[in-house]
Amino acid sequence: MPANELEDLRGVVREYLAATSPSQTVRRLMATDTGYDEVSWRQMAGELGLHGIAVPERWGGAGAGVVELAVVFEEMGRALSCSPFFATVGLATQAILASDDDTAIEQLIPGFIDGSSTATLILNGRLDEWDPDAVTLTADRTRGGYRIHGEAPLVIDGHTADVVLAAARTTAGISLFAVRAGSPGLRRTLLAGLDRTRKVASVQFDDAQAELIGRDGEAASFLARTSDLALIALSAEQVGAAQRCLDMAVDYAKNRIQFGRPIGSFQAVKHRCADMLVQVEGARSAASHAADAAATDDLPTAASVAKMVCSEAFMQVALDNMRIHGGIGFTWEHDAHLFVRRAKATQLIFGAPDYHAQRLAALVAGPKGPL
Repeated sequence: MPANELEDLRGVVREYLAATSPSQTVRRLMATDTGYDEVSWRQMAGELGLHGIAVPERWGGAGAGVVELAVVFEEMGRALSCSPFFATVGLATQAILASDDDTAIEQLIPGFIDGSSTATLILNGRLDEWDPDAVTLTADRTRGGYRIHGEAPLVIDGHTADVVLAAARTTAGISLFAVRAGSPGLRRTLLAGLDRTRKVASVQFDDAQAELIGRDGEAASFLARTSDLALIALSAEQVGAAQRCLDMAVDYAKNRIQFGRPIGSFQAVKHRCADMLVQVEGARSAASHAADAAATDDLPTAASVAKMVCSEAFMQVALDNMRIHGGIGFTWEHDAHLFVRRAKATQLIFGAPDYHAQRLAALVAGPKGPL
């Protein structure tokens, strides 16, 4: 998509979220158990078509790519949007498409696109980095299909998802399964998470009936790609949220009068705002490069760089925004702490910066080790 069309897309999404996800709506939704508004969810799917933006046209989507999807995630992060968009679009949809299972795509993707159903994905159950050896769920083949067993302690939007996708170990290896809401043996419990704008739940499978997606024992490779695409989505979110923190800080520094002058006129505040800008632009560059690399062999490297850089930048900028606001920035009534909570939560899930630094070193060194 040309640059001018990307900006048009950004403008449409930003305008929509400004109308449907202002601060008061975010606070109202984060206090509910579901964590999102179903009417707005369906409206976003039907009127804007965002749920299927990166789904190929042959499956009913818009046929755009990761770059366009990243723009949407950036605006979602900027608005701290309360919805299962990341779980459904950034995780589940990408996993099903990557499986190349036409039957599963035909059965599940249309519901995701039109907003009639939501989904989530369990990789290892703890929101850690992707590691096939860390998969603890197991599945057995029966006459009626498959039965899945085990517990996933932390699942994004796991309590409301209509479809729970789960990586599980079979006799053939790592496989991907779909478990429908309401299936006997599926138990879900909402948890109190740090980031109240994104719900998490524990999910337990007790001999729950499951549908195989893709081939038995062959999910590890496409789930690795799914995980890297999720890193790009998270990084884009972090960029959007960090930019919002910078905008909040600059606006406050311009308007807060102290000693007869705007506090932004003081050198210490100027320097901090300048440092925040450097952090945001560095993160934007890393996230943009990762989105561009989604279809290349550089995806794992670029995704880890983006997650590492964007996590650190967002965390620092969110804290600096709170500090520039002074005492009011530390109150519950101000939105600054909501961004700090989101920053810490997204910094840790799917691999903290330290992990991605180690992964990056291993990827650069290659199997032969450093030169």
